[in-house]
Amino acid sequence: MTRLADDCFAADPDPLSVEAALARIRGRLAPVAAVETVTLDAALDRILAEDVVSPIDVPPHNNAAVDGFAVRAADLADGRRTLPIALRIAAGHPADRAPPPGAAARIFTGAPVPHGLDTVVMQEDCTERDGAVTLPDTVRTGANLRRAGEDLRRGAVALTAGRRLAPGDIGLAASTGRTGLPVRRRLRVAIASTGDEVTEPGRPLAPGGVFDANRHTVKALLSRLGCVVSDLGILGDDAGAIAAALTAAADGHDVVMTSGGVSAGEEDHVRAAVAGEGRIDAWRLAVKPGRPVALGVIRGKAFIGLPGNPVAAVVAFVTLARPMLLALAGATDVAVTRFPVTAGFDHAKRPGRREFLRVRLEGGATPVALKAGPDGSGVLSALAAADGLVDLAADSRGVAKGETVHYLPFSEVMR
Repeated sequence: MTRLADDCFAADPDPLSVEAALARIRGRLAPVAAVETVTLDAALDRILAEDVVSPIDVPPHNNAAVDGFAVRAADLADGRRTLPIALRIAAGHPADRAPPPGAAARIFTGAPVPHGLDTVVMQEDCTERDGAVTLPDTVRTGANLRRAGEDLRRGAVALTAGRRLAPGDIGLAASTGRTGLPVRRRLRVAIASTGDEVTEPGRPLAPGGVFDANRHTVKALLSRLGCVVSDLGILGDDAGAIAAALTAAADGHDVVMTSGGVSAGEEDHVRAAVAGEGRIDAWRLAVKPGRPVALGVIRGKAFIGLPGNPVAAVVAFVTLARPMLLALAGATDVAVTRFPVTAGFDHAKRPGRREFLRVRLEGGATPVALKAGPDGSGVLSALAAADGLVDLAADSRGVAKGETVHYLPFSEVMR
């Protein structure tokens, strides 16, 4: 199970930046310790638990990068360009000898290049006739030759622990002969929505009620991260029931997450429920949209309380919860890449808080970001229409059309 120190989150009466919040979190979380070995086919997006060291050179032998003719560059030093063809070498069928000096070998892509031959000339540049090949006037020594170990040397670290495994990583592991990889156990997360007004889709909507979008959105985000998700459903505004449900969830999970119920209102019971079994710090996060957010500990497990407004919940998830969850899962690199794009809109903001705007991109040599819809923190249609977020710094007063802005694509933070 994941353990957190009791003083994991210190109270701070002032609005906290995302950077400060993440810095406060990173050094205080203990990742899941359990390790399991899974097949390569099951390793995608898992967190690698140990370095993968290559037991062989990759490739294991010199081989041809193209179909063509393997030669010794020294045989061409006197200006000769026509050589007899002494061998034919196909992939998977190494030759039992090298051609004699002054001769070439017909060779195919991936075939082992015999010792002594150091150059492969592409067949399109050659002329073959009567058992001999005529090479072009200019031949570069070492051309089209994949040397043994040029990808990985025996004993080299192919993949480092803490890496979230991508498709290319799976292929690299396979190239070393591995059939499985040691990975951290999947993070177990319990998720609940709170509030008497929240209604499960498919049930009658009472006066003053809203259908529960947050829980389903967050469950999808958690699934993309590879978490094992337990759905606690909707917890009404009953302090005892909330406390019992969250306490029980903490005993079987690494993380407990809620949506709503963490502000200072009289009916927001989540704070008291968590504090009764641990501690909670409701941070006044200096982000729009994205507050209130609560981070804390319940029975030694991490607690994340997301805002009740749907868009604020998503922004809080991608900026705070996602890197926190990845760190708990054992990932060492939780940063995401931002890209420069051109703003296709004007937007004014107050300095002092970071702001995320939902945008869609128009293609072209220089992508242009356009607002995907209204900025309200409850407007999910704008979120669904967006390709990503424009990230405006806390000290910014806004952006003018034509300026360069930082763009955070959903492909980076929703996978």
